[in-house]
Amino acid sequence: MHSISAKILETLNNGKRQLGEDALNHLSAFIQSQLLEDQSFKDKSGKSDMYYTAFGWMLCFVLNIKLNTKKMAEYLSVYNENELDLIHYASYKRCQLLHYLMSKGSLLTWLKTHRKQTIKTLESFRNVPHDDINAPYTQYIWLSLLEDTGNKLNDSENVSNALKVYQLDEGGYMNVKGGSAATTNASAAALSVLGQITNYQFDKSLEFVKKQQHVSGGFLATGSSPVPDLLSTATALFVLQCYQQSPNYEAHDFIEAHWSESGCFIATLLDDESDVEYCFYGLLALGAAQSNNSDAKR
Repeated sequence: MHSISAKILETLNNGKRQLGEDALNHLSAFIQSQLLEDQSFKDKSGKSDMYYTAFGWMLCFVLNIKLNTKKMAEYLSVYNENELDLIHYASYKRCQLLHYLMSKGSLLTWLKTHRKQTIKTLESFRNVPHDDINAPYTQYIWLSLLEDTGNKLNDSENVSNALKVYQLDEGGYMNVKGGSAATTNASAAALSVLGQITNYQFDKSLEFVKKQQHVSGGFLATGSSPVPDLLSTATALFVLQCYQQSPNYEAHDFIEAHWSESGCFIATLLDDESDVEYCFYGLLALGAAQSNNSDAKR
């Protein structure tokens, strides 16, 4: 079975195919405008950040934007892996993989030529999302990291059982124990982990995710969110695609409405600025929407 990263890459490529030449040129130009001299990418404040660099390098890989692989290696070499939190450590390992693939100069099969690496244990990280190693988002990042480094999840049954603590009666998941409301992104994270464990057998939480879709085609982060957002839409459509499930409504018009004249995607219709992270979510949403909209309503 393909890794989560391989599924993401395939979906991004599918999203790329939905864009015309002008749109691709504008998107590529925006992404390159976020690139710094050392080949890293800047965050919302304009500073170099490994988390944003992982998004940027993946987009460059998909869109065939040429990067200086020597400078990429130099950028990675300055980091001390032991000082990174889980999010940035996982981003660092994905960047190592992307550098390896870009250095080869071709679209190699994801992970096929990547050797197993020795990595830190999950318990050794001082900082993990929500300060909880068992939370759905933490487990999603951890599983992605394992797969990106050629490792396997050895305690899948324990992980499945641990995730049940975060599930509410309505079917959805939350990232904080004892919470009162499930969220789209926590549910998508949990479903991604469970899908990799069970080979994407149907799960009742998919119905919760579908109910989070607004008639506009976008997905709400929570039931009380004022407007749908692009991140929730991308993660929901992606996980539905992985389970070969269709959303209730077609999402293409919603995604297109979040395309900016400057050649990027914005988080919500209330925003006017973007970054490489939301360009990633926009392209991911496009690719997933194209794959699973055959049964969706107009």
